[in-house]
Amino acid sequence: MAVQPRSPRERFREQTRNEAKQVAMEQLAESGPSGISVNAIAKRMGVTGPALYRYFANRDALLTELVADGYRDLAEVLEGVVREHRRKAPENRFREVAVAFRAWALEGPQRFLLLFGTPVPGYVAPEETFELADRAFRSVLEPLAALAPESPPSGALDRQLLSWRERRGGPQPPLPALRKAVRAWSRLHGVISLEVTGQFAGTGVDPEPLFRAEVESVLAEPWEV
Repeated sequence: MAVQPRSPRERFREQTRNEAKQVAMEQLAESGPSGISVNAIAKRMGVTGPALYRYFANRDALLTELVADGYRDLAEVLEGVVREHRRKAPENRFREVAVAFRAWALEGPQRFLLLFGTPVPGYVAPEETFELADRAFRSVLEPLAALAPESPPSGALDRQLLSWRERRGGPQPPLPALRKAVRAWSRLHGVISLEVTGQFAGTGVDPEPLFRAEVESVLAEPWEV
């Protein structure tokens, strides 16, 4: 079936929404997530606040779009890396995914902090953003699942991890891979967060080799920790 061309009204709506999100990203860079204001965006665009509320019901609806866009973009980048390097050994796929994650964060630090930084007061992300976030995590999990041995669950943490993956659906990875992927996600996020917020500036430490050392540390640690 042929795709019907969009009407001028639909094109205008999309252009307006995209412009508003671009201005919101500029606000994000200037003032952080708490500085995003639909009325201020409307003023910068030269329209009234009520006019822009036809496109976004409120600030939280706009934030949800920005969060969803960010997670979707990150997921697509990491999934592309996994596909591109699918013939490499799992250890090397993991290295490539980790490096791509850092590069994505450095390309848009405020976007990274919107997703992984301090929560915005009063904002609760909806379920739709959780699945997009999980898509990004699965690219970290995939190469580790190809390496991991099987292991029975033991303890509260294992039960929580298994329950989480059951809620998300799809093939269940070996439990050791799930443990290691969660630790890797936490540790890589930590180093990147320090870098994008300038915490290494006064140390004389180059974050890149530190990050790569953390990646190697994740791969080298035993499966049962």
